[in-house]
Amino acid sequence: MSEVNVKEWVKQVVKQEEIDKYLVNGEDFIDETEINSHLSATVNPDKQKVRDILQKSLSIERLEPDETATLLNVTDGELWKEMYATGLEVKQKVYDNRIVFFAPLYCGNLCVNNCAYCGFRKENSEEKRRVLTMDEVIDEAKAVISEGHKRMIVVFGEHPKTDADYIAQTIETVYGVRVKARNGYGSIRRVNINAAPMSIEDLRKLHEVGIGTYQVFQETYHKPTYAVVHPANTLKGNYRWRLYALHRAMDAGIDDVAIGALVGVYDWRFDVMGLLYHTIDLERQFGIGPHTISFPRMTPASGAELSTKSNHLVNDADFKKLVTVLRLSVPYSGLIITAREQAEIKRDVIMVGCTQTDASTKIGIGGYTEALKALSLAQTTAQVKEKQQFTLGDTRSLDEVIREIAEMGMITSFCTAGYRCGRTGDKIMGLLKGCVEGRFCKLNAVLTFREYLDDYASPATKEIGEMIIQKELDEIKQIPFFQKGNLLQTFLKFYEQVSSGERDVFI
Repeated sequence: MSEVNVKEWVKQVVKQEEIDKYLVNGEDFIDETEINSHLSATVNPDKQKVRDILQKSLSIERLEPDETATLLNVTDGELWKEMYATGLEVKQKVYDNRIVFFAPLYCGNLCVNNCAYCGFRKENSEEKRRVLTMDEVIDEAKAVISEGHKRMIVVFGEHPKTDADYIAQTIETVYGVRVKARNGYGSIRRVNINAAPMSIEDLRKLHEVGIGTYQVFQETYHKPTYAVVHPANTLKGNYRWRLYALHRAMDAGIDDVAIGALVGVYDWRFDVMGLLYHTIDLERQFGIGPHTISFPRMTPASGAELSTKSNHLVNDADFKKLVTVLRLSVPYSGLIITAREQAEIKRDVIMVGCTQTDASTKIGIGGYTEALKALSLAQTTAQVKEKQQFTLGDTRSLDEVIREIAEMGMITSFCTAGYRCGRTGDKIMGLLKGCVEGRFCKLNAVLTFREYLDDYASPATKEIGEMIIQKELDEIKQIPFFQKGNLLQTFLKFYEQVSSGERDVFI
């Protein structure tokens, strides 16, 4: 595609009327003066006030901006320990004792943008550009499925070669891949998308082919900083087009959306507030907030100087605080910790409220099949920086990470049942707020973990996994909720079916 054609494509992407319809009196929902006022007015908070806010979180109510700002301003170490413990309690109350796993699939690194922190940026001459063909998508999906994954998030740069039609074709292609396992076949049952903002018309194309969650990160909500790191002559330089991407998705019928900020671009406390305001506006206009919230930390990226020299890089202690405040502030949304982080950091923040993570992650274009080729040739599988958007901190296999989660006393879940039973959007939000969805997820986590142990697990992982399964079964039999009607009997029947080799059985 010629440079002229690319420029013409860029010109037609933004639809101003699909920004204006969500504004209130011509203004968006990020008021920097208001956010800064909340942060400055809540310095040195009273301990009892903080504890009262924690009780509100435990009742699974979203916090207000002044309450979130209060938590962000806590400096007392003992009070933070209470907040960490409350974060885990909230997570277990809503989501139970489980971690959901997924794998990312990077389909293309062509991009019309020039973001200062990103290895995919247009002017990065070190990047080797490539877009996967559908045959290559199939090969990548096979590699991912062969490890045991059931969920995938497919990632795209912003470019006409990876437009809505290409993304829709990718979704359909991934859903069609089946791979022989020890018992039956494995497949991807839920395809989520991380892609650029689109028009409502294009988003409807993704809805029609069965998109899971649509994920767009604002990167930073601080408008002056956003303008500095996203050049004005690029699509991503349009702050409001990006800010309302998920509003348009809701209007297109996609009722599971995901927000996020790139931690380290600007002050993390401001961006936590921005994520809260984003949640509030989605709830105001559509009745439901984000299905998940992400907070990837900026890590070194080849050809992107800001990735290592930002004045706002966040240390590990503050990162744990950030995750904790998000869990307390929006208690019913999932929190995603990614393989950008080192293993020890992931362990730490899982214990304050994270609900999802990726594993066995390859972020190079064609990275999964290249890793398999390297292994077959006994070559190194070290990260190749010029082929990646950023640097990974955790490159362990899915099996290794699952074993660690089991050692921490938690169960791995590959459940996708809620999405296929219609428990999405306002339905799942209501169930999450009522602490009911986690009950169904507990049952389906056991069923999908049984699948993994029998179909993919190493002997060491299966050994400890069997202990976790038994612990979960014992708990399920004792919890009064499962005594209602025929729920327990149905679950135990399904568990026997899965143990006997039947697959994709869910409640």
